[in-house]
Amino acid sequence: MSKKFKPQPLVSIIMNCYNGETYLKESINSILSQTYQNWELIFWDNRSKDKSAEIFKSYNDKRFKYYCANEHTSLYEARNLAIEKSKSDFISFLDTDDLWDKRKIEEQMKYFDNQEVGVVYSKYWLIKKNLYKKKINSKEKLPRGKIYDELIDNYNIGILTTIIRKKHYLKLNKKFDKRFSIIGDFDLFLRLSKICIFECSQIPFAFYRLHGKNLSNQNKNQEADEMDIWLNENEDNLSESSIEKIKKNIFYKKFINSKIDRNYKDCLNILFNSPVNLFSIKNLIILFMPVSILKKLLWYHQD
Repeated sequence: MSKKFKPQPLVSIIMNCYNGETYLKESINSILSQTYQNWELIFWDNRSKDKSAEIFKSYNDKRFKYYCANEHTSLYEARNLAIEKSKSDFISFLDTDDLWDKRKIEEQMKYFDNQEVGVVYSKYWLIKKNLYKKKINSKEKLPRGKIYDELIDNYNIGILTTIIRKKHYLKLNKKFDKRFSIIGDFDLFLRLSKICIFECSQIPFAFYRLHGKNLSNQNKNQEADEMDIWLNENEDNLSESSIEKIKKNIFYKKFINSKIDRNYKDCLNILFNSPVNLFSIKNLIILFMPVSILKKLLWYHQD
């Protein structure tokens, strides 16, 4: 007796775009190469002024859906608006400068056979101009299950690796927080981790491209400022040890950014005045290290 055919669930791929023409074809082609075929691509054009729309519309595929925003919005408001156009029970994300391994969707959708799983994610590669120079985002084993505490201590989810069961996203009173420009992913996945099980693959199924126009790179100090806001609003629900770890991470980011910008006065002020002790041999080495060497060690800082 032949096995009963089980149709593939539809997966909505959210691609938010603002002037993303440079790498757009590579990103789209990595979607077209997927071994999993039942998907729709929701392309949200956030009022781009380059040839992004022209490039997208050059593809003739009925799974491609083009939407142009009525007005330019923040990235996270744009993500919410794009998701509203999705027709499936599963949502995933690929921005216009990133790439997927061809097995990404197929391998991750297998985890959703467990109805309690709400989010699936994986490791990913950090790349610069091409795929030949790459570095894995985390050498540690990714956590699975109810992972809120683990994410507080060591957040390592890349939105480009995730697939979300949409019913859990819809349960959230607040979706992506449009106030944030950098940490909206962090905020959303922490809230999701309170209401559903996370599964993961230790295999990297995506490629995050580092370049000078990454939002997180253009707004390095803003990331720390947004984390301050998040911590002030969530401090009552965190343990003292978690609060200290987050504060240390915030001030370490500020310290590194000041060093990269060669603002040595601010570096010293941060070391002396942070509410957690940042003095260590490591930080003293960083303080006196040439910026050119530090940039080579820290891939996420660009010129």
